[in-house]
Amino acid sequence: MDKVVILGRVSTDRQDYQRQINELQEYCDKVGWEVVNVFVNKVSGAKSIEERTELQQMIQFIKDNEISRVVCLEVSRLGRNTLESLKVIQILNEHKVSLFIKNYNLETLDSNGKPNPITSLITTILLEIASMERQTIRERMMSGQQQYITRCRKYGIKMGRTEGYRKSDDNYKEEYSKEITLLRKGISLRNVHSITGTSINTLRKIKIKFIQN
Repeated sequence: MDKVVILGRVSTDRQDYQRQINELQEYCDKVGWEVVNVFVNKVSGAKSIEERTELQQMIQFIKDNEISRVVCLEVSRLGRNTLESLKVIQILNEHKVSLFIKNYNLETLDSNGKPNPITSLITTILLEIASMERQTIRERMMSGQQQYITRCRKYGIKMGRTEGYRKSDDNYKEEYSKEITLLRKGISLRNVHSITGTSINTLRKIKIKFIQN
């Protein structure tokens, strides 16, 4: 019987990952996989590997135990940061552990324990879609917030940032993690803008703050 671990994640405290665990446990029982551990967390999918305790614990566990697969419900549970998620898949590949994505019935390793090129391509595309969804959600939230502030100001209600407000470096790193990673790889501002949709002016600020120092 193949030994597997379950990986789950939700983004906020208002969400519950128990549904993911139940669905995956039921599937594993059906196909005859033994679930030996479960790794879950409530954390943004944009976080790096180092910032996600469940990934750190899972990686250490598969190094110390004979695990065949990591089972997740959808690829966005691995993360919404494409580069960080691909790092996790690479680590799994190095230890001959396949990532099984249930909603697409995808295995990252073939029956010989080698990376499946077709699955790798599909997984990368799915991760990019998940990243784009995160960007769209962020833009919608910012747009809605700005409209709310504008309406409040119209009626004399003081809203928005207080005078002298400055976004902290940690906030920048969390909000623009993908942009920082791409800029560090030497990708031009215009190309990063095309990939992420982040304005050129914002990318310039990020580059000055985190890349050129």
